[in-house]
Amino acid sequence: MSPFFAKDAATGSKCNIGSRVLLSILAVVVVVGSSGMVAVVESGIGVNWGTVTLHRLSPHTVVNLLKDNKIGKVKLFDADPDSLKALMGSGIEVMVGIPNDMLSLLSSSPTASDSWVSQNVSRYMVKNGVNIKYVAVGNEPFLTSYSGQYQSYVVPALTNLQQSFAKANLAGIIKLVVPCNADAYESSLPSQGAFRPELNQIMTQLVSFLNSNGSPFIVNIYPFLSLYGSSDFPQDYAFFDGTTHSVIDGPNVYNNAFDGNFDTLVAALSKIGYGQMPIIIGEVGWPTDGVISANLSAARAFNQGLINHVLSNKGTPLRPGVPPMDIYLFSLLDEGAKSTLPGNFERHWGIFSFDGQAKYKLNLGNGLLKNAKDVEYLPFRWCVADPSKDLSTVANHFKLACSYADCTTLNYGGSCNDIGAKGNISYAFNSYYQLLKQNVQSCDFDGLGVVTFLDPSVGDCRFLVGITEGKSSGICLDGRLVIVLLLIFWVSYIYLV
Repeated sequence: MSPFFAKDAATGSKCNIGSRVLLSILAVVVVVGSSGMVAVVESGIGVNWGTVTLHRLSPHTVVNLLKDNKIGKVKLFDADPDSLKALMGSGIEVMVGIPNDMLSLLSSSPTASDSWVSQNVSRYMVKNGVNIKYVAVGNEPFLTSYSGQYQSYVVPALTNLQQSFAKANLAGIIKLVVPCNADAYESSLPSQGAFRPELNQIMTQLVSFLNSNGSPFIVNIYPFLSLYGSSDFPQDYAFFDGTTHSVIDGPNVYNNAFDGNFDTLVAALSKIGYGQMPIIIGEVGWPTDGVISANLSAARAFNQGLINHVLSNKGTPLRPGVPPMDIYLFSLLDEGAKSTLPGNFERHWGIFSFDGQAKYKLNLGNGLLKNAKDVEYLPFRWCVADPSKDLSTVANHFKLACSYADCTTLNYGGSCNDIGAKGNISYAFNSYYQLLKQNVQSCDFDGLGVVTFLDPSVGDCRFLVGITEGKSSGICLDGRLVIVLLLIFWVSYIYLV
């Protein structure tokens, strides 16, 4: 497999945990269906809304952020009731997700399928309700690293859910889709693209199902991961500004990894008889922190280049004049509670920071990004290392603080990597302090911490202030839990000492 097209062979895969959103920028494109008929569709460029965070904005604030930025489509990885309730009456088009760990049950139990549709779809399909257009069945269930764990559940789950939709009179309204990772197919050149041998049969079944129900094929493409995972990958080929490493494939010339990857999928679909299948990009983006290649300028260059490329309607060599139906930028907001197993960049994919503030200038086709309004912050104060104290015993405090809070910006290549040892300690202390809603005891650290009202941020290294609204993902930081976390912290510290 060529590094020019392989996305995750070297890095494993991008772990996608959480819900996501799509910004709709309408552009009329022509898509030739597998029946040979020509259909006019609306093309959209957007972002995923993730909720695996330590500082969660209230869903209503997020929905207002989407509306202020003229975001017309939303993609979720689960059926979070708070998010769906906030979307009611907004008119925003929604893709609701089903996590992989539910596929086994839904594939084996029509009753469970009926119940899921009733609780997570039908109840919102009312007047002034939620405009649900798609339900995503699993997320990257054929990922190589899953070793086939979910593979046998996908088509049976689709079948049961389609029957459940029919019972609920929703079969013609909502489309079932399956977001796939780009590692589902492989090739040395785009025109030779083919699905992995062990997936060929199930992909044929899946695409046949999608085609018969008028659903698109959804794929996640990440040139960043190709660059991050291979020292041989040409950096300029990941972007859209031209390259000295063009790939020649017969009469076709590829100047960027996105087009090469996309056409590899087109070729793979053609090999199983569905070369005209509509394609949606479920995830694509560039992180802003955590490693050398993840920074603000690179993220802006990639995302703006991608947007301009798609809105130009140039298409790709194998689909000239036909860009993807929709593109979902990943992601809307940073998610500070995500696993860092793929890399420290995993918590920094947002075009907005956790508090809804635009990280860089980006024009999504309708003007530059607008910040979230009326965000409720905690008091503007920070916890830092006391400059008058001996910090020789701080190691365990630092380790424990970063085991709960997010300290990935301190790592090599991160925006806070060069603030010095005391700066690192202060950053860790403050991150933990803000996580615990500025509880007084959370800045003690055995007398080594002190609260300051002077912002300790340095250059691009931002010392955050927490927000009061919303709940952390899976963590309701009320007073009782703060006390429990503090007890755990001190018990762990005593044990380490």
